[in-house]
Amino acid sequence: MAVVGVGILAIGVVRQSFPETTGKLSMEGLTSSVGVSRDARGIPTIYADNAKDLFQAQGFVSAQDRFFEMDLRRHVTAGRLSELVGSAGIESDKVIRTMGWRRVAEEELPKLAPETRQYLQAYADGVNAYIKRAESPEKMSLEYSVLLRRNPGYRVEPWTPVDSLAWLKAMAWDLRGDYDDELARARLSRTTRSLKQVNLLYPPYPVDRNQPILSEQDWQPAASAGDQAASAQPAALTALRSTSGTAAVDSAIRSVDAVPSTLGRGDGIGSNSWVVSGSHTTTGKPLLANDPHLGLSIPGIWQQVNLQCRTVSAACPFRVSGFTFSGLPGVVIGHNGTIAWGMTNLGPDVTDFYLEQVSGEKYLRDGRNLPLETRHEVIKVAGAADVPLTVRSTAHGPILSDVLPAVDAAGDRSVVRGAPQSNRYAVSLAWTALAPGSTADAVFALNRASNWTEFRKAASLFSVPSQNLVYADTAGHIGYQAPGRIPVRRSATPGSPPGFWPSPGWDSQWDWKGYVPFDQLPSTFDPPEGFLVTANQAVTASPTPFLTSEWDYGFRAQRIRTLLAATPKVSPELMSQIQGDTRNTYAPALVERLLAVQVDDFTAQAQRLLRDWDGNQPSDKSRDSAAAAYYNAVWKHLLEYTFDELPPDIAPDGGSRWMVVMEQLLKDPKNDWWDDKTTPGVTEGSGEILKRALVEARLDLARELGKVPATWRWGRLHQLDLKHQVLGGDGVPGAVRDLFNRGGIELGGGNAIVNANSWNASEPGYGVTTGPSMRMIVDLGNLDASRWVNSTGQSGHAYDDHYADQVDAWVANETFPWAFSEKAVREAGNDELTLSPPSPAAGP
Repeated sequence: MAVVGVGILAIGVVRQSFPETTGKLSMEGLTSSVGVSRDARGIPTIYADNAKDLFQAQGFVSAQDRFFEMDLRRHVTAGRLSELVGSAGIESDKVIRTMGWRRVAEEELPKLAPETRQYLQAYADGVNAYIKRAESPEKMSLEYSVLLRRNPGYRVEPWTPVDSLAWLKAMAWDLRGDYDDELARARLSRTTRSLKQVNLLYPPYPVDRNQPILSEQDWQPAASAGDQAASAQPAALTALRSTSGTAAVDSAIRSVDAVPSTLGRGDGIGSNSWVVSGSHTTTGKPLLANDPHLGLSIPGIWQQVNLQCRTVSAACPFRVSGFTFSGLPGVVIGHNGTIAWGMTNLGPDVTDFYLEQVSGEKYLRDGRNLPLETRHEVIKVAGAADVPLTVRSTAHGPILSDVLPAVDAAGDRSVVRGAPQSNRYAVSLAWTALAPGSTADAVFALNRASNWTEFRKAASLFSVPSQNLVYADTAGHIGYQAPGRIPVRRSATPGSPPGFWPSPGWDSQWDWKGYVPFDQLPSTFDPPEGFLVTANQAVTASPTPFLTSEWDYGFRAQRIRTLLAATPKVSPELMSQIQGDTRNTYAPALVERLLAVQVDDFTAQAQRLLRDWDGNQPSDKSRDSAAAAYYNAVWKHLLEYTFDELPPDIAPDGGSRWMVVMEQLLKDPKNDWWDDKTTPGVTEGSGEILKRALVEARLDLARELGKVPATWRWGRLHQLDLKHQVLGGDGVPGAVRDLFNRGGIELGGGNAIVNANSWNASEPGYGVTTGPSMRMIVDLGNLDASRWVNSTGQSGHAYDDHYADQVDAWVANETFPWAFSEKAVREAGNDELTLSPPSPAAGP
């Protein structure tokens, strides 16, 4: 996106959008005075006499700090990004309009509990009070001063409850499971590789080595929960290999990729969260840790907030503190006065792609040609003409392959047994978030819950995205609950889990059969082991994959378990140290193989770094850092040379799945994946590829970091650039990018490491793509002793003191005091703002 005009550095322009944080302001709609106390990092504690005033004030304060981010998010989720940023948003808008995120949110609002609707409206009233007070976009955020030069007619619309609800769809989209791999397998099925070779890329979870969240004694599946498997002739696979099927899948992949990432993408999307019972802690009460691994940008994904009813009652039941999203009332992750909860992505398979047989405006279903559902949309584009869009849907959902065609498939025809002679394939999407849900009800119910029973009742309202929920309370209990809407389905291909491949849409036996009942979802309370670890690994060891068949492969989880089990009494300090752990527990096994390879003297200088390396990946000047730099360079090249036939967009990212894949291939040194198909007449095995990776990594780092291996540092390679979502990327003048971005941040950790600063091995360099978006440690023995840190800062205003004031602490794995009680908040207070109802008009 081209942006003109960089003469906006005047101090008055930069500062005019900064929030008022002291004094008194009047606000229409309030029924009583509200106090807003901000600490040294600008984090607000809001005190109110009733829930309506509390959430109205939260809306106002959120908008003060992050309104542009809120406005951007609602444009994205409504498929109206083009109205804000111009033609760069058209592809995204087309896909999101096709899925209908906002339409679903509009259907969802009237189905929510009355009090939830009241809270959402109160929040919207607070945001609108801010909009009215600001008067013009330029006074709301510096971003508007830049964007209005291209789009001078832009006007800020009032906030609505639907704007908040639609954000839940964006969260669900980024945190859904399996969709990328389902399309990737469909694409690979048409290559020369056999299905057996393709299946090697998706190995089973290593339950014998990396323990699931729940042991067999913690939870046993109900007989009906996994009664989903079936077998059928893989008609869909045959169709996928046809010309039209190929084009449909490629178009669907393009559509999926066009949706902007709100929380991040790839193997690094996940989280760590664990809880330890009081019998195993130094405090005598439970400790709970959480650090969600999401995309890292500036401003960061989370806002911190403390919401306090002055007197907790039925009319005002909230004393809750933690992390939330700008634009969403309440607290998503945190604690109240009695319980604490954390979340990690469960990653359930909640999407299915269906291959549809479409002829004209009809599609085949159970032998009948049914009319496609059709609606028409118009996308408005800043600085350009409107773009019309026709959305077509089947019984399964919207047809994604319509949106961004990969090729002109005109004239393509394919014959599948039982299908009409004239036929074109399309790909539709079934996704649990495309039906109205009750996740907003769940957020407020979690905020109010005071015990395990109420917590589980709140969890039962959680529709999407489905998360692993860990629990602790001040009475000393801990627990785990898997919530969410999980489809019951059958497998469309023999020997594969349900949802592993796209299903034949023309046969209704492959439709979803409903959802797994909540009481059949995994759960445990006060497990005998005394702690619970969730890090996106398999939930149970059950061979019936009714949640999904594709987990994180458990290296992070097992490392956390090992560190916890090695300590008789876990302290809050140890909880924090574990969050910063940079040990690569997969590396030693691969290093053993690498050290056995004979290489030339030049390469051996680097190879010797690995001899005494324990797998630690810090960013500093330690010897471990030099070894980590070389190891990761070897890993990158090893994946590149082994899987050279994979298309670039589905090449190995280097995450936990590829570690298990490589581990299995190393046991089979003549496997066909080792062979380099670009060397006719030569068949390579594992030895040749391992040597090539060692040699090329040595050469690369000599160019990048110098010829002396001992001087290398992982942190010099593994850096984070915090980029603004709109004005921080390519196509924006450098002077503008520099206003909003912060970069060159050296980080330790890496893929499948507890300090999960992930990088993508299929992309150039080693730059950090995702990481711990925040960290928190909750002490249920003394809530004021809890600690937290955000990845950037509370403010979304460039050059505000709180725009990036938590970055250095976050990088160093340091945390800040988390004041909760009135006394602690008062002692931590820095600025005081009073929001009051308007004064009554003076009499005659």
